[in-house]
Amino acid sequence: MKKDNLQKQDPEIAGFIKEELQRRKDGLEMIPSENHTSLAVLEALGSILTDKYSEGYPGKRYYAGNDIIDKVENLAIERVKQAFLVPHANVQPLSGSPANTAVYLAVCELGEVIMGQNLADGGHLTHGAKGTFSSKFYKSVPYYVEQDGSIDFKKVMKIAKENKPKLIWVGASAYPKLFPFKEMAEIADEVGAYLVADIAHVAGLVIAGAHPNPAPYVHIITTTTHKTLRGPRGAIVMVTQKGLDKDPDLAKKIDKAVFPAGVQAGPHNHQTAAIAVALKEAMTPEFKEYGHQVVKNAKVLAEALTEKGVKIVSGGTENHLMLLDLTAYGKGHGVFLEEALERAGITANKNTVPQDPSSPFYPSGVRLGTPAITTRGMKEKDMKKIAEWIVRALQEVKDYRLLEDKKERVLQIKQFKKDILNNQVLKDIQKEIKEFCRKFPLPY
Repeated sequence: MKKDNLQKQDPEIAGFIKEELQRRKDGLEMIPSENHTSLAVLEALGSILTDKYSEGYPGKRYYAGNDIIDKVENLAIERVKQAFLVPHANVQPLSGSPANTAVYLAVCELGEVIMGQNLADGGHLTHGAKGTFSSKFYKSVPYYVEQDGSIDFKKVMKIAKENKPKLIWVGASAYPKLFPFKEMAEIADEVGAYLVADIAHVAGLVIAGAHPNPAPYVHIITTTTHKTLRGPRGAIVMVTQKGLDKDPDLAKKIDKAVFPAGVQAGPHNHQTAAIAVALKEAMTPEFKEYGHQVVKNAKVLAEALTEKGVKIVSGGTENHLMLLDLTAYGKGHGVFLEEALERAGITANKNTVPQDPSSPFYPSGVRLGTPAITTRGMKEKDMKKIAEWIVRALQEVKDYRLLEDKKERVLQIKQFKKDILNNQVLKDIQKEIKEFCRKFPLPY
């Protein structure tokens, strides 16, 4: 099998890949949902398995020639079951949203009530956010977080009793605390709802023992595989023993909802193989150490930022991410800090904060995470240095205020982006970060 043909056959794409590699080498990837995969994962993902059609499941395919593919998928399934302590797993979902869609199709009828954490409060689009399929096809009744970022379970119980949801989600995309599986299970059991844990953000931490496992408390678990798990972009749907006790046919319903009656057709076999590789890596002592270091780094970073006067939602973090509350600098200030950080060599993302006075398009916070920088080998002392850079960047944009008029706002942000390109302080930070990153090579 020939290799290294990309440069010869398509130098433009090869060039873009090299540019992206250099960008990552020179900067700090701190979006909590991003990570760096191993070379082994990338090798499986770029393998000849991408060529094979294999609609169906192991032992029951709609195409011939799948004996080897069956071995790959079965191995991936067994590793999921071993890693998460579940009796059933489907590794075919192409990404997180299709996985969550399959759950709806498996257990809900159109129009039935669902509950999930409000999107602006850190929830996910597929958990019932307004304007998405999950609120158009089902009656979405969200629950919220308090001003301090915590969940008031008495309020959630009240909402659940009043609305009798068929399904409740636990898990979020921007929630800096441990996911409350036990507390939400008490609520779901009280009203007879299915409880689904979306652990896309913390799956790797769960395997590492750095976050509680939802398996004893929920009926279904969904996760992506490319965040703290350090795998390829893909997803998994799992059924727990509690789920099978509630409905002995639940595993069959999930599988059918993925294929053939659900959201997709043929699986991506190269992706399945890469997921299997990532799971094997995740069940090693080295990965366990990594998972705990991710949390240690996040806590130290949050503490260092707090000491420097930056407000952190919930006062800190219990997992891999934190939310910077920038409302003191005016609503929508996350837009300015995100751009300033990127100019300085730190990739983060603007994000809403609890009871945000602005909108999701112009949020008042920034979300930071430590999975990718921990993969590169950074430790607690490095987090303190990173905190200094973040605060220096914040100081450069703290006086900007988002304009009220929408048309003027668009022009303001466009001009702002031009202005910070020439900001000398941000240029200096970028040089310092580039030099700093040389000590922490990427895994590929």
